[in-house]
Amino acid sequence: MTGINLDRDHLYMLRALELAEWGRGMVSPNPLVGCVIVHQDKIIGEGFHEKYGGPHAEPNAIGNVSEPSLLSESTLYVTLEPCSHFGKTPPCAPLLVERRIKRVVIATLDPNPLVAGRGIEMLQANGIEVTVGVMEAKARHQNRRFFTFMQENRPYVLLKWAQTRDGFVAKENYDSKWISNTHSRQLVHKWRAEEDAILVGTRTAKHDNPSLTVRDWDGRNPVRVVIDTRLELDPDLSLFDGNQATICYNLFKNESLPNLEFVKLAQDFSIKDLLNDLHQRKIQSIMVEGGAFLLQKFIEAELWDEARVFIGQVNFDKGIVAPKLDLQRANESKVSGDRLLTLYRKTK
Repeated sequence: MTGINLDRDHLYMLRALELAEWGRGMVSPNPLVGCVIVHQDKIIGEGFHEKYGGPHAEPNAIGNVSEPSLLSESTLYVTLEPCSHFGKTPPCAPLLVERRIKRVVIATLDPNPLVAGRGIEMLQANGIEVTVGVMEAKARHQNRRFFTFMQENRPYVLLKWAQTRDGFVAKENYDSKWISNTHSRQLVHKWRAEEDAILVGTRTAKHDNPSLTVRDWDGRNPVRVVIDTRLELDPDLSLFDGNQATICYNLFKNESLPNLEFVKLAQDFSIKDLLNDLHQRKIQSIMVEGGAFLLQKFIEAELWDEARVFIGQVNFDKGIVAPKLDLQRANESKVSGDRLLTLYRKTK
């Protein structure tokens, strides 16, 4: 493998990472990937993986090169190792060999066992210079959902809640409106469009009657997931309207209806059991929106990866206490007056 030209390699890889972000919410269970092709310090082609089942970043970038004859003198920057196997689309590594790319710079290896270094081996075996590890930490963080799914055999778990300044997520009657402001709530809809699924417990479904869809943002709706162990929820709730794919975990039955699947769990089921089932359904990430009891279960089981907590500007004095999580290490930002705390359980 060749050495790294820090200035240029970082510059062009940053652009590739920027392009990869355009696929967020559209490519799962595939990873986010961006690609930049450079000839004599000039970008001649760019592309990213735009949607699941569609062309990958590399063929998209190559297809945008107006003078293909320059490819044999060019460097291709890609945020994830080029695949070497047939999936929904043909493999990318053979394409780079066919187009005689001179040099390939890769941010990080692909954790998929079907790739896992084979793409790099194919490139090197055909005389292509390969550099690996440019902006690797940033690339792994960008694809932390994909890496978790592949390496831990479960979805990436994002915990999200809003709490008052005095530490409550709802009043005693379970009313939680409106702890956060309009802009914070819009941001939550953006997040929903970026995750594969969204999960709530029985009490949240009963008292809030949430739709769990994307309304204040453009994007796809996540799969709705609810835990209703005793099947006590009203079938007229928005969750069961049949407008969006929904999974109801319970202790009594397996049943498939249009856009609604009841999945029976064991009497002594754990959070891990639920995540195992979601993994088998190729759910790469899930946002847990409540309530406090369910969120605390994920925290106690240490089966979470990221927490996003809004602290509103109101006090309730009493009510349902917020989940217990050490937020001292969280990064803080502001959303029109609300505090947004973001915490990662461990580095990805």
